[in-house]
Amino acid sequence: MKKIKVAILGTGFMGRVHLEGLRRTANVEVAGIAGRTLEAAQKLASGFDVPKAVTDYHELLADPEIDAVHVCTPNALHYQMSKDALLANKHVLCEKPLATSVEASKEIVDLAAERKLRNAICHNLRFYPMVQQMRRMIEDGDLGDVLAVQGRYFQDWLLFPTDWNWRIEEAAGGELRTMGDIGSHWFDLAEHLTGLRVSSLCCDLQTFHKTRKRPTGSVQTFTQSATPGVDTPVSTEDYGSVIFHMGDRARGTMAASQLAAGRKNGLMIEVCGSKASVAWSQERPDELWVGHRDTANSIYIKDPGLMKPAASLYADLPGGHSEGYDDTFKQIFRRFYASIADPSAPADYPQFADGLRGMKIMHAESESNRTRAWVDVAK
Repeated sequence: MKKIKVAILGTGFMGRVHLEGLRRTANVEVAGIAGRTLEAAQKLASGFDVPKAVTDYHELLADPEIDAVHVCTPNALHYQMSKDALLANKHVLCEKPLATSVEASKEIVDLAAERKLRNAICHNLRFYPMVQQMRRMIEDGDLGDVLAVQGRYFQDWLLFPTDWNWRIEEAAGGELRTMGDIGSHWFDLAEHLTGLRVSSLCCDLQTFHKTRKRPTGSVQTFTQSATPGVDTPVSTEDYGSVIFHMGDRARGTMAASQLAAGRKNGLMIEVCGSKASVAWSQERPDELWVGHRDTANSIYIKDPGLMKPAASLYADLPGGHSEGYDDTFKQIFRRFYASIADPSAPADYPQFADGLRGMKIMHAESESNRTRAWVDVAK
């Protein structure tokens, strides 16, 4: 089978994660990397034997050998890079968000459809095996009717006013930081698991550190700066909480924070049904809690031999062998590139339309916080 050649735009935390995931994907070859600096691009490329490193991503888009592009840059660059890649007839897999506005996101969705190119938004958290087990249990009616969806996504890497990252800057990351960066993952899971749509919501946002110490040098995601900082005003939120309606009947609550000491990557989601409940935590990814009213509760440990058949397809390793964050990228990349190799294959992964959906929820959150009122989410 002919290898599919890929370019990665971005050399930060996500660029490296994508590169490592692609190296685990059959019949895919990373042919080029574009970085903000040539030094960063060359350093990443040399470590993985990638033949081309550039600072101008248009050089990679002009290469007829390159079939697909991964956009792993700061949020404000996603729209233009994705648009340029589509116009160059490249398939595109973009980190979320797809853009920083609903209007720009819709433009990219429409362009991908017009060009008939494969497109994916990297909501990789769908691809944990036990997340898929939850989904299939809900689809099969094991929980009964969905009554409530609740949970949180808590991290602590921006707890101190000396902590800094490009996501803090509205110009680079967009209007919403915490709800955009991690809250968007939570809501994507809620809708993916239940098959229901958030119809309306009421959101409260809070910026605890109105001023932060911006370092004079660059800082990698999830690391602390070693250089002195300059007092810099902050407009993006540190915390958000939302109450919401799903479908015709279900209700939900969630909170997201990047100032929760001790919570490193603490996504928790629970779906309560008329027969049973099910809950999953990203920090214990191989476990699934199932709750009952009149029998003992259970904790399922990931084992493809004991999972729902459709969910077991997302588990490559036998029971007792953990599958975690890195493996979710392998799973989404495998399906994305299978659909490129075979044009008749289904798009069994989140697409740009799902990225547009996320932007509509974020727009409603921002509007609700501004008006201090309930807001309907655009369909």
